[in-house]
Amino acid sequence: TLEGLSLGSAGLEGRFDDSRYDMKLSGQLTGLAGVFSGNSRGGATARGSIAGTRLLSSGFSASAQSGQNQRTVQVGVAAGNVNAVVISPPFPEQSDRVPLTDGSIRGIVDPLTGVAIVAAPGTQPEDPANCNRKIPVFDGTQRFDVVLGFTDRRVVRRPGFTGVVLVCSVRYVPVAGHKPDRASVQFMETNEDMSVWLAHVEGTRMLVPLRISVRTMMGTSVVEARRWQVGKGEGRTASR
Repeated sequence: TLEGLSLGSAGLEGRFDDSRYDMKLSGQLTGLAGVFSGNSRGGATARGSIAGTRLLSSGFSASAQSGQNQRTVQVGVAAGNVNAVVISPPFPEQSDRVPLTDGSIRGIVDPLTGVAIVAAPGTQPEDPANCNRKIPVFDGTQRFDVVLGFTDRRVVRRPGFTGVVLVCSVRYVPVAGHKPDRASVQFMETNEDMSVWLAHVEGTRMLVPLRISVRTMMGTSVVEARRWQVGKGEGRTASR
């Protein structure tokens, strides 16, 4: 939703075990938003390995379509280091972007992997320490940090989920590939009205978002799970 008005729907599905993960996201704008955007839809997939409290991307792909226009992004990653980027059609070259360097695309996660958190060994999922971390994200064109901080715990009830969630504050820190003079970048860089609710996936050490709230230049945008399902013994979760 944006300022309480429905924008669309999405589904997030993941499969996790002690050492590997696979995630899939799909979404579509609906209602008036869909009409004005040419019924935009898109999706993304990510996979990789789990090492301690780190998720190490090994591949990411995303596609978006609006009317007749479509773009795909593929990022090849090995042990968290980018080794290939293919964007079709490519974005035009722009000299006012902060240049990407080899160092800025090492030790990263892709945007989809970045939504999941691995609970630290010896902690309970709702331990505040699992909020306090910095997530280095590369989306194919930009490198930025998502900085989380513990705010609160709360009991939440949703179809398929009842339990304690971690409420974390969120900050956006641009690193490279962005336009520092762009109004939206400056707005997000100083934006202190962003939060995420992290819910534990039963049978795993994973925490994934149940709710994301972001103040934008057009109002507050909220993505919230209406339904939650965990496949018993499969290390698999899905939310919509």
